Amino acid sequence: MTSADIRPLRIFFYVQHLLGIGHLARASRIASAMTADGCQVTVVTGGIPVNGFPGSDVTSVTLPAVVASSSGFSGLADQSGNPVDEAFLTQRRERLLEAFRHAAPDVVVIEAFPFGRRQMRFELLPLLDAVAKADPKPRLYSSVRDILQQQKKPGRDEETVGLLRDHFDGVLVHGDPHFIRLEETFPLTGSIADKIAYTGLVAPALPPEPVETFDIVVSAGGGAVGRDLIRASLEAASRVATSRRWLLVTGPNLPEQDFADLTKDAPGNVEIVRFRKDFPSLLRGAELSISQAGYNTVGDLLVTGCRAILVPFTAGGETEQSVRAERLEKLGLAQALPEAGLTTDLLVKAVETALSRPKPGSADIDLGGAARTSAIIRQIA
Repeated sequence: MTSADIRPLRIFFYVQHLLGIGHLARASRIASAMTADGCQVTVVTGGIPVNGFPGSDVTSVTLPAVVASSSGFSGLADQSGNPVDEAFLTQRRERLLEAFRHAAPDVVVIEAFPFGRRQMRFELLPLLDAVAKADPKPRLYSSVRDILQQQKKPGRDEETVGLLRDHFDGVLVHGDPHFIRLEETFPLTGSIADKIAYTGLVAPALPPEPVETFDIVVSAGGGAVGRDLIRASLEAASRVATSRRWLLVTGPNLPEQDFADLTKDAPGNVEIVRFRKDFPSLLRGAELSISQAGYNTVGDLLVTGCRAILVPFTAGGETEQSVRAERLEKLGLAQALPEAGLTTDLLVKAVETALSRPKPGSADIDLGGAARTSAIIRQIA
């Protein structure tokens, strides 16, 4: 028996969140499952640090933070919102490559790329080269959510397929093919069908009963783009379900002045906070959730069986959340409202309708994606 046979499997996991925190949360959940499975996991993050992500059970490497310079993901800025220069990008790239060399992994997992995160090619293409030249060469996987942003620019999907076929051993699709299949949002899936493994949705276990109970919980993900949803909910709370307790969770990235303005205008039945660590438990105790339709929020909703009004994020031509919200609405698991043109009247009516219906109960969707991702990696690495 060699030392490689008895030492833990070493995994190098790259994740870059640019606007919300969904990518980071999903990757952190997967990394924790891998650690629980006996793997030695290094998680490299490159966005604004978020308390609690990744978990303390992994080795964490933090690159100089970049964010999307607009909601359309058209460029990169530093943590203060200033455009980044070549020296900044060079520093990041060198730190990433040094972290890879130091980790000497058996498996490299890159979240989203090459399906997304094209802005990060300045460091990810060199990482692919480093993986190819390593001896022994680690296996390389793309970790991707079930619904992709649909590309409009000619040649983008072909470029993705080329990178996958030239560099990657597999694609871990974090979804249930009975809910939605990758080819529904990535038309060239047939070209990479031999590389795809579905894991199920990466969702949490059923959370404990809440210590504190709110009837209606409103959340805006990371908060960078959810101000209008929070404002509409604040106005709705003064007109509908006024005898019920409302909790508005703005997200940590809502600008300070916006948070102060919202708090100033809050009626007595509303509490406004930036973040609640017990958010999944709050959904378990709530009568209704109002939120965007991000991957992780929907996972929490499906686990807890909470009634849901979904207002999918669509700025900058984003399509992913709309596809998810519409599919859930067809299954009777949520109501979907448009982000563009969302009014207080529309939201009030939706709240009345939702509260008049029974809770949806358990969804027939595979939610065990974190543990299954780890099992797949261990089996084929």
